[in-house]
Amino acid sequence: MEKSLLGTTIVTQIGIIVRDIEKVAQSYAKFFGIEQPKWSWTDTADVAQTEYKGESSPARAKLAFIDCGQLQIELIEPDQHPSTWREFLDEHGEGVHHIAFFVKGMKEKVSVMQAQQMPLIQKGEYTGGRYAYMDSFAELKVLVELLENDN
Repeated sequence: MEKSLLGTTIVTQIGIIVRDIEKVAQSYAKFFGIEQPKWSWTDTADVAQTEYKGESSPARAKLAFIDCGQLQIELIEPDQHPSTWREFLDEHGEGVHHIAFFVKGMKEKVSVMQAQQMPLIQKGEYTGGRYAYMDSFAELKVLVELLENDN
């Protein structure tokens, strides 16, 4: 068996695009028998440095996280600005947007994915790290998100 392109086979997160984060978070809380997760906004453009399809974007989203052991469910309600989140909601409606993997060496992993015809479509920073969404849909039928935390 060949080595994983990313150096890991552990899916750490499933991202789901939603129209109403409060309603969906409440549904997950009821389903899992947990307290409803609080949501928060992604960082503003000056901090997040969001780029979508190679262009700077002020896009933000409401995020809520549900920890399920090894796997985390991320609920994403996008704002109206151009982003992979907004595009997905407009074109496909609600549903699974991505699977995420923690990686080391973000630039190298992005290059590896691009060499496999899986281009970078959105990237940005968050407190303590960075993310990159790779357009792996043609091959994997879902986007791949790379997450790299500062240590």
